Amino acid sequence: MIRRRRMVVGIWVAGISVILIASAAWIGYKATIVRNELATATQLLPDLKKEIAGNDAVAATASVKSLVEHTSAAREAASDPLWKAASALPWIGPNLQAAGEVAMTADDVARLGAVPLVNAFQSLDWGALTPTPSGMDLEPLRSATPRIQAAAHAVRESTQRLNNIEAETLLPQIGEPLVKAREQLAGLSRDLDSASNASILAPAMLGADSPRRYLLLMQNNAESRATGGIPGALAVLNVTKGNLQLESQTSATALGAFVPPVTIDLEEQAIYSARVGKYMQDVNLTPDFTTTAVTARAMWEKHTGVRLDGVLSVDPVALSFILEATGPVQITDPVVQRVGSKLPTQLTSKNVVQTLLSDVYAKIENPDLQDVYFAGAAKEIFAALSTGNSDPKKLMDAISRGVGERRILLWSANDEEQAKIGQYPLGGMVSGTAVSPTQFGIYFNDGTGAKMDYWVKRTVQVVKDCTRDGYREVTVRVTNTNTAPIDAASSLPRYVTGGGVYGVPAGSVQTNVVAYGPAQSNIDTVVKDGEKIPFAAQRHGQRAVGTATIQLAPGQSTNVDFNFGHIVQHAEPEIVVTPTTQPVKEVIKAAPAASCE
Repeated sequence: MIRRRRMVVGIWVAGISVILIASAAWIGYKATIVRNELATATQLLPDLKKEIAGNDAVAATASVKSLVEHTSAAREAASDPLWKAASALPWIGPNLQAAGEVAMTADDVARLGAVPLVNAFQSLDWGALTPTPSGMDLEPLRSATPRIQAAAHAVRESTQRLNNIEAETLLPQIGEPLVKAREQLAGLSRDLDSASNASILAPAMLGADSPRRYLLLMQNNAESRATGGIPGALAVLNVTKGNLQLESQTSATALGAFVPPVTIDLEEQAIYSARVGKYMQDVNLTPDFTTTAVTARAMWEKHTGVRLDGVLSVDPVALSFILEATGPVQITDPVVQRVGSKLPTQLTSKNVVQTLLSDVYAKIENPDLQDVYFAGAAKEIFAALSTGNSDPKKLMDAISRGVGERRILLWSANDEEQAKIGQYPLGGMVSGTAVSPTQFGIYFNDGTGAKMDYWVKRTVQVVKDCTRDGYREVTVRVTNTNTAPIDAASSLPRYVTGGGVYGVPAGSVQTNVVAYGPAQSNIDTVVKDGEKIPFAAQRHGQRAVGTATIQLAPGQSTNVDFNFGHIVQHAEPEIVVTPTTQPVKEVIKAAPAASCE
């Protein structure tokens, strides 16, 4: 009897062992399917992005179909009854559950995110979204908005679901791919939220429902201001159903002084003086474009009695990007041709920056005639933009690049629209959701009273980043070099050098360098070429602000180190700078190996 019992027990044990081994093998088999299918799906994503960016609807449709096939297979494998039962076990269970969540999330993103997005993409004629003399057909974009919003919502929910999993408690084989999936989804979620907001904003702001009129500030980087350059040339941009027309072109000088000044934030007034609200030329001494735009709009209304719908700012470098899409433009106005008889008759992406920021001053002595040329050049470029001959992809790339380098800034008088714009660099804000917690801002304001910044080359770099007593210490080095010819005082026009009128020797450049730290931080010291120098320590919102003034003769270079302390944020530092004539990638340098010396 005992022997028989032992035999039965042995059979049961053997049977259970077989079942356990078979179950483990089955789960392993399913895990392999999940891994392989998700890996294949992941490999499709770069191609899908390229196809959408390249306006290839046929290829994008095929890619998204294949994507769904692979994510569905992964989800099906992770939905196996045995897999689900094993997910309740200790130790291995949470890992299987996490892998199942990743598979389910990937399939949701494919079905509820990628499919609606590609369908919306198919419904759009990107060529029709390029400005033409008759405007743009904005209705397809408006019709696509619900699908884009649905895709954004699905990805946002999926991202949150993965964020709720504690990756630290999982096996590395599960936890590491989970972290990567989170990062990819977070980036995708941001992109889709941007696309959703753009699809909501664009039709209304391009005049689909009623004409919109924006104050256009043409920033001149040859005389630095915090957001780029002095807004010397002004115009009203009328946008009706996507048709662009420049009206009421004038200069900032023509508006004169505003007495009493337009009221601005007291903190900004303390840093930048009341000049921000007194002269249109100084509305962007502050790096906060909301203040600039609100002030400029108020000035325009006081001067003309006309209330506008918003403010748009561009600089000549952004215009060079746009000319890559439109192709060269001819100067056709006889008056502008006569004024600029010694300047190129054709503006291209290669010559427009030098023409508008340097040659115009050498060839046209009268400042009023310089303004005539600026206005004429802007009119020709915007006219070319409205012909319908632009390459749609190149135009979108040009605008994206201009926004990314903060050369194109926008503000809307509509509160709901502005709330969305303010979430992105397009809004040019120094606080809010668009600002990284560890953002360091370096801004330049001309102190020469001239156009010498065309000759200044700059770099900005984090040279120290360490932690002491629980707080970070970061040093941001700003290098300025005056590349003007040694004989600049005599070889450059007086209008460019300033002629010493404001106390700066002709040929020299004086710059007020303004540094912003993260919220709650301090600026402990400012060091110029190894020696401490006095600086103005203030605050804008919760951010530390320090201002140092430097002056450079032709050929001179200097390093100014802003030493920030009491930093509580621990993310990677992000540098934001005033856009100059240089590509931003040449200005912002990668940080060297960290040092706490």
